[in-house]
Amino acid sequence: MSEQPTEDQRGGRRRSGRVSVRRRTGHAATERAHRTEDEALLARQPRPDFLDGDPWRSLRILAEFVEGFDALAAVGPAVTVFGSARIGPDHPQYEEARNLGRRLAEMGYAVITGGGPGIMEAANRGCHEAGGLSVGCNIELPQEQGLNPYVDLGIEFRYFFARKMMFVKYADAFVIFPGGFGTLDELFEALTLIQTGKIQDFPVILIGTEYWSGLLDWLRGTLLEEAAIKAEDVDLLRLTDDPDEACRIIDAYVTERRDQAERTAASTRTIERGEVEHPARGEQAES
Repeated sequence: MSEQPTEDQRGGRRRSGRVSVRRRTGHAATERAHRTEDEALLARQPRPDFLDGDPWRSLRILAEFVEGFDALAAVGPAVTVFGSARIGPDHPQYEEARNLGRRLAEMGYAVITGGGPGIMEAANRGCHEAGGLSVGCNIELPQEQGLNPYVDLGIEFRYFFARKMMFVKYADAFVIFPGGFGTLDELFEALTLIQTGKIQDFPVILIGTEYWSGLLDWLRGTLLEEAAIKAEDVDLLRLTDDPDEACRIIDAYVTERRDQAERTAASTRTIERGEVEHPARGEQAES
């Protein structure tokens, strides 16, 4: 509740919170005390300059992270699917992505995409039709891109880096269909994070042998020969034409991680108080 200005009877002063003035001088410093906080809050003003500054922008960025984390925290096992936004439902890859989304849903995975058309729509559609959780992380673009109609849980982002955080944080695997600059950006973002140890090594699966073979040849024939990457960096990628094989790779990896966690839990027990050895005192250590 805002504190309203009152008249201080002892000095004839106008008081607002910790500030008091004796008379109105016309100066901005004293006029402010004659205005209630509610009056200041409700007054309409031109757009302040600070709304376009970096400090205020940082708050909007923080809000995107908070809303994204809050919305996706309970998604559970999930696979992020990337690919071109420019293909239609009559394209063979659309049906492949739709089948992938359906298979993943049947296996108990949510499907996360960029929420737009093309491959994204197809993967969301397959997941939605199979009763899985279909998630779309949409991005504000100069050419408006709306959420496709098969998204069950949609989140709107202004900033690419906040959106990409959600793709990585809540995914157990990436599946990459043929696509353009945006798809390549998301592919190499994942590879860089894995290569540098920023995230755990999880499957990055390329769908489309003919489409991706040239890129893999370049990685092996140019980057590897120039020692810009290591051989194991190329091995981070899996290549297939079969969405079912992609699902088997994902499930084998997730199952292995689950089994490893269970083995670790089974071999771990609580340390009892009597098993803790107290460090020797100085005189005992010397004897």
